[in-house]
Amino acid sequence: MVEITIGAALVAVGAGLAMGIAGAGSGLGQGQAAASSVGAVAEEPTMFARGIVFTALPETQAIYGFLIALLLMVFSGLMAGKAVPTNFGILAIGAGLAIGVAAAGSGLGQGLAASASVGAVVEDPGMFARGIVFSALPETQAIYGFLIALLLIVFSGIMVG
Repeated sequence: MVEITIGAALVAVGAGLAMGIAGAGSGLGQGQAAASSVGAVAEEPTMFARGIVFTALPETQAIYGFLIALLLMVFSGLMAGKAVPTNFGILAIGAGLAIGVAAAGSGLGQGLAASASVGAVVEDPGMFARGIVFSALPETQAIYGFLIALLLIVFSGIMVG
């Protein structure tokens, strides 16, 4: 049983922010790309596989949030039922917000770019590779957020083990 301390509660909040916010942005981005893909497949049935590729792109932001949430819960001692220092909890909120907010914006942007790319590929199938490149560019912000969250976890001492 986890000892419910302020530190443990704050780590839980940080992990929840990481996954919840990142997952929301990722899901909204995927929904946008999927909606465009459904329309494209109705117009051109051969677009199914390419539509799936564009729809899957914003999923990575949720994966980043999941990884940070998991690292926070495991390495803080929360999952082992250990007492968690308050300073770890405060840093966990910072890490959760870093990845959560960056991934949400990135996922939404990537979904919009992927959605537009689906329309472009319907018009000109030769646009597929270029559409992937344009759709991948918004990923950068999520990577920055992931790196900052990871640095906070590693250099704060949470990840000492």
